[in-house]
Amino acid sequence: MQDFGRILVIFGIIIIVVGLILSHTNISKHLGKLPGDVNIKKGNTSFHFPIVTCILVSIILTVILNLILRK
Repeated sequence: MQDFGRILVIFGIIIIVVGLILSHTNISKHLGKLPGDVNIKKGNTSFHFPIVTCILVSIILTVILNLILRK
């Protein structure tokens, strides 16, 4: 059970670090506006699906979690 607590603490620290990085850089302005993200506007309706952003975040999180959880 102590291992689970350590993992939660590590994830909490990672979330804090990522939040600080995003709040102090211009990276967050570009997320959701990458080439390949779907943005459709017709009249009063708009549809936005950041598919490339989702794939990029997924790859980054996979690499980070593999590095952390690999012992």
